[in-house]
Amino acid sequence: MPHTAKKLEKSQIELTITVAPAEYQKHLERAAQKISERAAIKGFRPGKAPYEMIKKEIGEMKIMQEALEAIVQASFYDAIKSEGVETVGMPQISLEKMAPDNDLTYKATVALMPKVKLSNIKKVSVKKEVKKVEDKDIEKTLDSLRETRAKEVIKTGKAENNDMLLIDLEMFLDKIPVEGGQARDYRVYLGEDHYVPGFNQQAAGLQKGDEKEFALDFPPNHYQKNLAGKKVNFKIKVKDVFERQLPPADDEFAKILGQESFTKLQELMRRNLTEEAKKHAEQKYEIELLDNMVAQSEFEEIPEVLLNAERQKMFYELKSDLEHHGITIEKYLEDIKKTKQEMFEEFRAQAEKRAKAALVSRQIAKENNITAGDEEIDKEIKMMEDVYKDNKERVERLKFPEVRNAIAMLVQNRKTIEWMKRET
Repeated sequence: MPHTAKKLEKSQIELTITVAPAEYQKHLERAAQKISERAAIKGFRPGKAPYEMIKKEIGEMKIMQEALEAIVQASFYDAIKSEGVETVGMPQISLEKMAPDNDLTYKATVALMPKVKLSNIKKVSVKKEVKKVEDKDIEKTLDSLRETRAKEVIKTGKAENNDMLLIDLEMFLDKIPVEGGQARDYRVYLGEDHYVPGFNQQAAGLQKGDEKEFALDFPPNHYQKNLAGKKVNFKIKVKDVFERQLPPADDEFAKILGQESFTKLQELMRRNLTEEAKKHAEQKYEIELLDNMVAQSEFEEIPEVLLNAERQKMFYELKSDLEHHGITIEKYLEDIKKTKQEMFEEFRAQAEKRAKAALVSRQIAKENNITAGDEEIDKEIKMMEDVYKDNKERVERLKFPEVRNAIAMLVQNRKTIEWMKRET
């Protein structure tokens, strides 16, 4: 099967492929069989008519059109294999010539998997630093636990310290009520940071029946982009003030939490915080290790199809996060006054970074024969089935081939990171 190849810009290749009648005849016969199963051929049961009869009744050109996809798939795969290149994404097909009993010619343009020249792993230097757990960290964690067991008792007088205020709240932007900016029986905890800096300071010192108006700047990174970085006016009315009475930090409190003494509870907190610090340090170390390897490696131009795939993932990650906060992606785009395409363009730099990290991981695995075995994949799937046992739809999806492939890549990437850690 003759073909010619031409390298194009943006990591693409154009193949001009010619398929002779003798090479595509088997595809014609299979296509004719399919046609005869759904089109009545006089004198024959569905699917039983001979090829020559189908050709006479239906026409050879229609059979060729039916067989075209199969012819292209087979010949394109053979041409790519012959060229010894790796492609990514689906090819764009342009039919040049197609006629019965003649050579079939078409052009296929497809993105190439960019080549990566890896840096020497021994040159990658990353320090793993585990934060030391101090007494103040344990005290902070214990205070948080005590907060969960606090009693809220109505008090007279001004709100102070760790008190909680029950208020009615209204927000205005340029004297216009903010959509969704009204709340009744809204709780304000003076002992916790409010999502709008300065709000708690404005509420402190108020008492039941007090009303107050003030203006504050919303954080510039707030998820409601129509409010982010804007000065918003607040109007609040205090309905009640509650004193938050925390249980004493003693043996009785420890027993409520299943520990025999307060000392044992402190020891448990120290162990848990130490393990958490180690886990955080390990995650940070792995990220920096891969980032450094990416920075020191060399890449061919990243094709658009890879960047678009990463941007699509980023879009769905954002969509999922917004829905977790009760916001639709449509509302978000409306608030930030941008189209989906404009947002995609903003994703480009981060998408390129993510694509390069995936390419480095893939190349390391390839050069060092790192693969995910069936047993490892099955073990991972079993763990996921246990996690999602109450979600039948998600458990069923784990059986899909594409999901299994994604899990295999997850396992391979994990093993690649472990290899990098051993080699540095």
